[in-house]
Amino acid sequence: MSFQAYLDNVEQKTGLTPRQFIALAHERGLDEPSTRATAIVEWLKEDHGLGRGHAMALVHVIKNGERIDAEHVGTTGSHRDESDTLRLDGVRDRP
Repeated sequence: MSFQAYLDNVEQKTGLTPRQFIALAHERGLDEPSTRATAIVEWLKEDHGLGRGHAMALVHVIKNGERIDAEHVGTTGSHRDESDTLRLDGVRDRP
């Protein structure tokens, strides 16, 4: 499953876009550089019912933004994406 597919599945499950999760994390102070992934994963599990894989995809965008490592772009592996830039504004708002 691509990184973008993880984020799209999160949106489908929760009704919230990745950008909305970034804003919620900011409100809770979970976007600080010193915040451990475990704290974010626990919040996402408790408040939004997300499993570890989906939560870790959100951890990445909360801590690093929309860019992903280009090593998976255009590959044929299970974690492949078409671009090194993730779409965070939701499935509905795509061109």
